[in-house]
Amino acid sequence: MNINEEINIIWLKRDLRLQDNEAILNALNAGKRTLLIYVFEKPLLEDDHYSERHWDFIKQSIVDLNKDLIKFDTKILCVTTEVVTAFNQILNYYKIDTVFSHQETGLLITYQRDKDFKRYCRNNSINWVENNNNGVLRGLLNRDDWFEKWDDYMYQPLFEYQLKKEFFLSIEIIKKIEKAFFITSLEAKKNTVFQKGGSKMAWKYANTFFETRHKNYMHHISKPALARESCSRLSPYIAWGNVSIRQIFQAALEHKTEANKKDLGAFVSRLRWQAHFVQKFEMEHTMEEASVNKGYHKLKKSISETYQKAWKQGKTGFPLVDASMRCLNETGYLNFRMRAMLVSFFTHILWQPWQDATHHLSQQFLDFEPGIHFPQLQMQASETGTNTIRIYSPLKNSIEHDADANFIKKWVPELAKLTTPFIHEPYLMTPLDQQFANFELGIDYPKPIVDIKISRKKASNILYKMRKDPEVVMETRRILKKHTLSDRNKILEND
Repeated sequence: MNINEEINIIWLKRDLRLQDNEAILNALNAGKRTLLIYVFEKPLLEDDHYSERHWDFIKQSIVDLNKDLIKFDTKILCVTTEVVTAFNQILNYYKIDTVFSHQETGLLITYQRDKDFKRYCRNNSINWVENNNNGVLRGLLNRDDWFEKWDDYMYQPLFEYQLKKEFFLSIEIIKKIEKAFFITSLEAKKNTVFQKGGSKMAWKYANTFFETRHKNYMHHISKPALARESCSRLSPYIAWGNVSIRQIFQAALEHKTEANKKDLGAFVSRLRWQAHFVQKFEMEHTMEEASVNKGYHKLKKSISETYQKAWKQGKTGFPLVDASMRCLNETGYLNFRMRAMLVSFFTHILWQPWQDATHHLSQQFLDFEPGIHFPQLQMQASETGTNTIRIYSPLKNSIEHDADANFIKKWVPELAKLTTPFIHEPYLMTPLDQQFANFELGIDYPKPIVDIKISRKKASNILYKMRKDPEVVMETRRILKKHTLSDRNKILEND
């Protein structure tokens, strides 16, 4: 090691891949030896949005990367500390010329960290180059031509480069640097039902989806059981950057034929949908803590710890709600319609503030993506002013999308012995019905914690009245002016 040697650093965050990674491309083109680093940041490890399943997924992704890096005699330096502390330690071994990373559309805590790191780089004469992240643009004031720019980016060739040993610091050198750090164990919990992290796993899911599983995509997308097979299941790999959206976008187009254009066309449209909401969050990050429509800041709801606990545990007395939550808690995955229903039930039927749902859901979603999470919470809570008010009916969704109650029977097994109509509505059982079924409502399964008809009517009346509030109307106009796409894409705002 030479204290006078200048090196470059690739700071990996939510871009845990070696392919189509602009940070890697730029670092290689810069012509200096390079160190790859991932910092398990103490503030994020302690943040309530994250949970062990996320860190395990990240560790699995890094292990996958390290297997590919062995041939180049290098690996990722993985440390547990704060970012500035990590770079200060590296300065004891090398001068740092440039840090390459992507622009992260993250939590307020990472936004503040990036501001602090920018100041640190300036004070230490370090260049920091942040690259575009999946076509999301920083510093936009409105959406003029945004869709066209995003589309152009998706059609551009993938970044191509050849990795070579001489580009990187060797494993031997990295092991010496590690002595100055608390090194993070990359051992993840084994034998879990969660999807495993890494680019190789991402492409296994992608390939089976494009080859066969997409065939029922449109028919099964709203069905909680069947969607687990027919949807791509790529969301965690996109969220943590095991693949770029451009890689998936172009792979989908390569597989698109006249026979499957409806299903794969719908899938591609949801990649655009994903980018649309991340861009929205990038342009208005304050929605992490407060409704984007300031008119709804005056909406006050009484907090019920009893209701919230029942919702989190899947013990509300509404079978599809409970099945969905238990499934999410155990597997980290739930299809979009059921996610929307969970939020709608929490914010409308239980009349709880969406902010109180954010941590539990983010911890459970293996594919937690801030740019999707907060806009969707507010959209499903009917606090944007721009979207249709949707108060999901658990019963209607149960009958339409789980007609045989297979999903409910799997995740709420205490109802499995009942006849299908009673599985959907166990609260309709008379004492005689319960006696015949050897089942007692309130003992074997909870009674409904609220009267859904009364709750639904209350929420509907208040929310529809608020849409006419002058401040809500004024804010709605502001939001549409800032975030609405061209006319042909306005459907995204009400999807």
